Amino acid sequence: MRTKNTLFSEFESVGSKQWKQQIQYELKGADYNETLVWESPEGIKVKPFYHNDEDGKTIENNTLFKPFAIVQNIFVHDVKLSNQRALDTLSRGAEIIRFTLENESIAIEELMHNLPEENVTYYLNIPFLSKEYCASIQEYALKNKFNFVILIDPIGQLAKDGNWFDSFEKDFENLQTITSNTSFPVIKIDGGLYQNAGATIVQQLAYTLAHVNEYFNRIPNINQPISIEVSVGTNYFFEIAKLRALRILFNTLAKEYQHDFECNLIATPSKRNKTIYDYNVNMLRTTTECMSAILGGANAVANLPYDALYHKDNEFGDRIARNQLLILKHESFFDKVKNAADGAYYIESLTEQLAEKALLLFKEIEEKGGFLALLKEGVIQRKISESAQKEQDLIDSGKEVLLGTNKYPNKNDRMKNDLELYPFLKQNPRKTLITPIIEKRLAEKLEQERLSQEA
Repeated sequence: MRTKNTLFSEFESVGSKQWKQQIQYELKGADYNETLVWESPEGIKVKPFYHNDEDGKTIENNTLFKPFAIVQNIFVHDVKLSNQRALDTLSRGAEIIRFTLENESIAIEELMHNLPEENVTYYLNIPFLSKEYCASIQEYALKNKFNFVILIDPIGQLAKDGNWFDSFEKDFENLQTITSNTSFPVIKIDGGLYQNAGATIVQQLAYTLAHVNEYFNRIPNINQPISIEVSVGTNYFFEIAKLRALRILFNTLAKEYQHDFECNLIATPSKRNKTIYDYNVNMLRTTTECMSAILGGANAVANLPYDALYHKDNEFGDRIARNQLLILKHESFFDKVKNAADGAYYIESLTEQLAEKALLLFKEIEEKGGFLALLKEGVIQRKISESAQKEQDLIDSGKEVLLGTNKYPNKNDRMKNDLELYPFLKQNPRKTLITPIIEKRLAEKLEQERLSQEA
């Protein structure tokens, strides 16, 4: 009787050399490298197959496995309506509520009224910097059992807006005070900005790491977890590897500062490849992007509604986005397998190469004065713009495909009368300290042309 241990033992193992010989035979004289090996924008040569005698190195993953949490984004304009919406979405499967607070007039007591205190985390995304307001949140937290995470990023404010909240000195002085006087995480890194502006994956990793390093250098003894927001693009396996590489790079940097906390990775699908025409395809894009985020080890995933570009927040779009994550979690069981990507030679190889290339770029940034210095000089902005333009040229020429936009467009689509939001780059001429990093979607040019031709 054959036992499990001897199953297939009668077959000889086939090495990578034999596979290549067979592939070369099947190619009938065509060059193996030119035909089957392609190079990514990051300079990584992707092979047609991976084998353990060449690629069998497994990267040690010491991350404590935790199932990903489903995030519901709520922009707080009307406090009572936001409170009701939070209660409703928690009953429908959301596990984290991320409130974006419009200004300091929002009363935290009113916002949190009747919301559950246990088994729910509340992210408070604060697009302003106020010691007094954060102190009021801390005071409220001490009287209650809410699990808060504040998301503040002065460097991200500078990079995206071109100006500090107040000034370089004042912002870091305020941030130091806030981190010293709060019992929950405060510092956020807006790494998604670089992806949405068109940076390559290596640039995203290096700039995010350099962004983190500025806080380590300027805020001594950070004794709280750091939250890193990432945007996930459409290159499925590369995006899985990106998140894995980011965690490895963060842990390597954190050790140098005796920072013993794991980073909190918050992932959201990219806006860069989303479209207003044939908008239902956005659901396919966000599904695979959420899958990449989960398999890459994101702690929390906030899905992007399929109509977020052109519709105001609405119950239907939010429900579909949330249900995509619920299906992945409770029907596809993406939360049940520990580090599912471990041991896949292709993903392990990508992770290692991306991490190595990003670390080299990070060191180059530090040798030239650091991230803030290069932002001030415009170097970071120029590099991202160059990468973005290369990708845009591929879309405009049709070499890269956006289904329903530059490939198989539905000429009968009409969107002019359905735009509740302006879905294109907004120009706001004003005086800034630095040139801001500008987010821009790949489909904008083609969409504007189509809109102008609608009857």
